[in-house]
Amino acid sequence: MTPVPVSVITGFLGSGKTTLLSRLLRDPALERTAVIINEFGAVGLDHLLVESSDEQILTLEGGCVCCTVRGDLVRTAGDLLARRAAGAVAPFERIVVETTGLADPAPIVHALMTDRDVADALRLESVIATVDAAAGAGTLDAHPESVKQAALADRIVLTKTDLADPAANGLAARLQALNPAAPKLAAVHGAVDAGRLFDGRAYDPALYDPALYGAPAHRHDDIRAFCLRRETPLHAATLSLFLQVLAEHCGARLLRLKGLVDVVESPGRPAVIHGVQHVFHPPAWLDAWPDGDRGTRMVVISQGLDEQWLRDLLELLDQEVTACSIS
Repeated sequence: MTPVPVSVITGFLGSGKTTLLSRLLRDPALERTAVIINEFGAVGLDHLLVESSDEQILTLEGGCVCCTVRGDLVRTAGDLLARRAAGAVAPFERIVVETTGLADPAPIVHALMTDRDVADALRLESVIATVDAAAGAGTLDAHPESVKQAALADRIVLTKTDLADPAANGLAARLQALNPAAPKLAAVHGAVDAGRLFDGRAYDPALYDPALYGAPAHRHDDIRAFCLRRETPLHAATLSLFLQVLAEHCGARLLRLKGLVDVVESPGRPAVIHGVQHVFHPPAWLDAWPDGDRGTRMVVISQGLDEQWLRDLLELLDQEVTACSIS
């Protein structure tokens, strides 16, 4: 059975997550979507949902289903999948999780990727963070949760752009420094093209921006973003060992890793890698390179990891693997 793609919408309190989701659910591109609202208390979604203090599943317009959850997110996802299999809810082809504004998205992503009851049935597609164009700079200063939400994101949606210009107030530059690999999209009265948020591709085209992987490392407090580049192919065993070391020894300090890797054993078919802290997806393989650049590039967003240490580790591992293959 094909895994169901899952997207997580995160963002600090008042940043416009619910308004964004409400507008998205009216887009034909999100028909047959299941929505999990992960909140502490009652939830109202622009009159599409009935406020509830208990977990329940509701049918929305356009064939979507929604549940509000105050308990176990993974159990709720599993219940949705079971109900779909039994025909008890409208069939859905995607799950969107909206987190509470105070949530660190990493544990949510971990749970969806690793829980043995649902991990095989789900595939993390993207993490989307909303940032208030007017209040976002102050929020980043005052609340570490908001920094992590933006750092982990695959897409950043700037909301309330009718109230403030994120370029003029410096917010756009701060977000670019914090997470250069994530495209920044402006929501107009809560509306964003769903196709730009949920494109279903195995790789992120932002990884191919030369301005990103040619630039020096960026900082936001102790969060750093940089790109590891390599022009010669890596052995598959090197890649496996490298990801294993990161998972075992870097843990929570590795906020996000996304990359495109040239592998010796698979010429012309790059591997796409994707990890959140100590959890990594198995590599996916593209049929061809998406651009003229054939070099390995790994975008790293970390909290306290040394860029040179990672570069040296990758080189050392590949030297060891090469020596073993020759002998």
